[in-house]
Amino acid sequence: MTEPRPTGKGPKAPSASTPPSGAEYAGAGLQLAMTLVAFMFLGIWLDKHFGSSPWFVLICVFVGFAAGFYSIYRSLMAATKRDANAARPR
Repeated sequence: MTEPRPTGKGPKAPSASTPPSGAEYAGAGLQLAMTLVAFMFLGIWLDKHFGSSPWFVLICVFVGFAAGFYSIYRSLMAATKRDANAARPR
């Protein structure tokens, strides 16, 4: 028997009907965590610079969480819209 020849098209892209992989969820969580950590360090630096401990850390942690959550929300809404458009008949 002969084996099928490769078509040269590369790996198959995931269709819109396939559920998101665990890597996408892990990436979203990592993005939230990294945003939170970056804003926390910004708050620490601002507190040292202005001598106002712990106010900038607290403010920056809440802003960082809000920014990270908003980013995840945008990603999930884009995926939902993409899936809805793919399910619609052409």
